[in-house]
Amino acid sequence: MRLAVPIFAVLAAGLWVAGAEDRSPVEPKSLPLPDQEMQPVKPSVEKLDGSRYRIGKITFDSKTREIRFPAAVNMSDGLLEFAIVHENGKIHESLLHTGISALNLNLAFKLLSYPASAELYMIPNETGGLSGDFHEVPEEVRKAARISMSVEWQDGGRTRKVPINEWIQYAVTGTAMPSGPWVYGGSAIYDGKFLAETTGDIAAIFITNASLINYPGEDNLNDTVWLAYPKRVPPEGTKVTVVIAPYQDAETPPSP
Repeated sequence: MRLAVPIFAVLAAGLWVAGAEDRSPVEPKSLPLPDQEMQPVKPSVEKLDGSRYRIGKITFDSKTREIRFPAAVNMSDGLLEFAIVHENGKIHESLLHTGISALNLNLAFKLLSYPASAELYMIPNETGGLSGDFHEVPEEVRKAARISMSVEWQDGGRTRKVPINEWIQYAVTGTAMPSGPWVYGGSAIYDGKFLAETTGDIAAIFITNASLINYPGEDNLNDTVWLAYPKRVPPEGTKVTVVIAPYQDAETPPSP
């Protein structure tokens, strides 16, 4: 597989997703402090070997469409609203934190031809609030936007890898988050800013229009039922690699 579009085309248009101009952000209860604003970055794509490329701290493979980036365990216990945030973002409610740029990650998605599905982003109403309605997205886009997210780490001298869902506990049942996909939504541009970059929201469990990735399963509008799974998550500070790949299950995606 070759990269789908030239770099210059992605840089010119890759951050814009369908409907971005009519979306306002859905935010959890807390935001980064004013002095935590992320600095803008200039993406630069470097070819490594064969089908592998690098953007900043992110590597991706144009053949397998796999994306990899470094992160660390941020919480091994407590309530979660996010699976992954930037290290200057909402780290008090996220399982992992990372130093990568959300803009770079979005560019990797675009270069690998992942379509952004806005299905989990609420449509604003006439007064600028939220209507409670979601964007309609064609079935083929919904399926193609679904991804798997895994975590890879060293444990006693051996490499281990599990779906990130296994590190998140569902308080209603006491078991791990149901297995299944996450949705690449592409975030949005609001007031001239790319929201995922300015907020640091990378992958949200409690859905937000700002996040690049959102969880599409049950109770994704409930911020009181998701926990770091203390019996499974390694100690805080443990370095991990997040691995994103196309979701392989062909089942019909769940509705918001």
